[in-house]
Amino acid sequence: MGFEPPPRLVRALGEMYGDGAAADWLDALPALTERALTAGDDLTVERVAAPGGRSSLVVLVRRADGTPAALKIAPPVAAPELERAALAHWNGWGAVKPLDAPGLDASGALLLERLHHEVSLRSLPEAKALLEAAGTLRRLWVEPPAGHAFEGVAGRTERQSAGMRAAAEADPELAPLVDAALAARAELVEGSSELLLLHGNFRQSKVLSGERAPWLTVGPEPLVGERAYDLARLVRDRVEDLIASPGGPVTARRRVKKLAESLEVEQARLHGWTLFRAVESGTRALAEGRRQMGEVNLEFAGWL
Repeated sequence: MGFEPPPRLVRALGEMYGDGAAADWLDALPALTERALTAGDDLTVERVAAPGGRSSLVVLVRRADGTPAALKIAPPVAAPELERAALAHWNGWGAVKPLDAPGLDASGALLLERLHHEVSLRSLPEAKALLEAAGTLRRLWVEPPAGHAFEGVAGRTERQSAGMRAAAEADPELAPLVDAALAARAELVEGSSELLLLHGNFRQSKVLSGERAPWLTVGPEPLVGERAYDLARLVRDRVEDLIASPGGPVTARRRVKKLAESLEVEQARLHGWTLFRAVESGTRALAEGRRQMGEVNLEFAGWL
């Protein structure tokens, strides 16, 4: 199969994993794709989904019986086996449904039901999008499967804290915001008791239009923990629009209150996780060379 991976994927992989590691995986991608297509029960390629995501290649295919599907191929560092486990546990409840293709298990690829990748919740007006997003996210919060291998919120955020501390050391002006975020995290982890399966990276662009249901979630980075952590990323959605609005700070704080009430999450915990995740995203973006996005997220965090 001859193709060029979408530029967005090439750029994002370089930012996240370094140009060398990204280049190695991209060089191997044609062979990985051919292997997955061969193992995937006689799949016929239609086209590569573009602009696609930031962490995987999605190839639109048809199965032998003509059923449309999507073949997702991600680097091992993205832990596709954990995504497969989460999607299998949800089994289509609020999320894209994995299709049976035993031959793919060893390849690291996922065969998924076909959604309308070009239509996400970001195509809706903001108020409607937030309402639909909240309803979709609520469906995902279920008990994790027995014997699961998902990491916990405490472990993931502890790993992320190291990068935040490094950013504060490199730029002392960031220290007060980083210190506040780390203090909030410490208090939240100490007081947490919920252990639900979480999406891990939920936002409006991760909810796509489908045939089986109006809106279905894709692209989880699953972990277990409390609902407030999962909801916190949604508070920051369309952050560029908030930054450009004179009423941005008020709107941001209102979102925390509204989403906490609508999903029955403690407002103080949602506020704390929103602060932590905004600062973590901002410092990580700066480290990856995405300065504009880093500054936007840190400005948002300062409003909280």
